[in-house]
Amino acid sequence: MPQAQRVHAAARGADPRLILPLDLATRVEAEAMVERLGDAITLYKIGLQLLASDGMGLAGDLKRAGYDIFLDWKLHDIGATVERAAAAITAAGACDFLTVHAEPQVMAAAVRGRAGASAVKLLGVTVLTSLADADLVAIGYDKSLEALVERRVRQAVDAGLDGVVVSPREAALARRTAGPSFLVVTPGVRPSWAGADDQARAATPAEALSAGASHVVCGRPITAAADPREAALTIAAEMAAA
Repeated sequence: MPQAQRVHAAARGADPRLILPLDLATRVEAEAMVERLGDAITLYKIGLQLLASDGMGLAGDLKRAGYDIFLDWKLHDIGATVERAAAAITAAGACDFLTVHAEPQVMAAAVRGRAGASAVKLLGVTVLTSLADADLVAIGYDKSLEALVERRVRQAVDAGLDGVVVSPREAALARRTAGPSFLVVTPGVRPSWAGADDQARAATPAEALSAGASHVVCGRPITAAADPREAALTIAAEMAAA
């Protein structure tokens, strides 16, 4: 692990609401990106790609270096398996946020597995941001996208989760449904100067925050930039202005 500068929410220019996904192929590449970003990012998301490349070890090292860690592993299995997985992840002390699929049995199991360890915030993934109404029809849902998101937000509240993951376009709906203290995390965030990539329901950071998001996830506009640190600071400035 590089000798990362210890960071905190007041790091110069950083915004603790900005989540940077380390969607890179190897731990070595991820560590190099963290080093380039320096104090511009305080919260990193580790997804399934890095899970296969010592994602848990990387999470622990980044946590010890002072960063906040979001394990976006979208747990989805029978209740007993999810409960045990949530318990093991919580016990490792390597994350601040953990995602599960927003299905009642899965969410209830994750809450049991966490066993009151409130330092780990559980987030229910409602509908993936790559999906649109036509995709839901193809999957077999008979609800509109907004109706399905609203139902899953209500179920997340009832299950005792700390928040949900929704697209920026459903952030206002999630905020109205869950109330002011609930976490509303929005992937699919792209500044106006970047492309939408594979996000079907994207929005700018300012739009997401104005709609009610508590956190925004922004990846490729930062990691693919010629100067990732400068791109991250530019987005943080846009968020501060919002």
